[in-house]
Amino acid sequence: MTIRTDAPTRREQILKEAARLFAERGFHGVGVDEIGAAVGISGPGLYRHFPGKDAMLAELLVGISERLLAGGRLRVSEDAACGDGSPQALLDALIEGHIDFALDDRPLITLHDRELDRLRDADRKRVRQLQRQYVEVWVEVVREAYPDLPEHEARAAVHAVFGLLNSTPHLGRPGAQPDRAGTAALLHRLARGAFEAAAVRP
Repeated sequence: MTIRTDAPTRREQILKEAARLFAERGFHGVGVDEIGAAVGISGPGLYRHFPGKDAMLAELLVGISERLLAGGRLRVSEDAACGDGSPQALLDALIEGHIDFALDDRPLITLHDRELDRLRDADRKRVRQLQRQYVEVWVEVVREAYPDLPEHEARAAVHAVFGLLNSTPHLGRPGAQPDRAGTAALLHRLARGAFEAAAVRP
């Protein structure tokens, strides 16, 4: 995966602060002026980048769904190009990628849980479609790693692991948990443990 080193654009800065504020105070609890102040521009100046708060919310939730799917597909394609990776290693890569999201984009998890229904029907359907495709990327890899696991159980296990990893907004304040590396390692062990448990046949 390519690591981005360039500075975020003003549009990206606006989205980041909007996500933080929406997650902290709710969509209706934040005004355009507050978002503008957080990035050092006037509230009306935001309209050069977005037509309004609804557009910001849609770009945040559709955008993260697109990025997760693209990242999952990229890991699969990179594994296929190498030709020497194991399904277990590919599953580890998928878990690591989702953990990065869960630790670095916690406001988006909160935003999704609270505000998804505020999207226009077309945007909400797009988010759901992207999420289903992302799940299927995982299901295919999980079934390669655990061939005896039935498809419906693999899908249920993937959803359960997403719930586990996406619990990061509830982990408490910084300092009340291990450092980032420690938290990531813990989440990885828990995710792999869940898949291992699912693969144990009664």
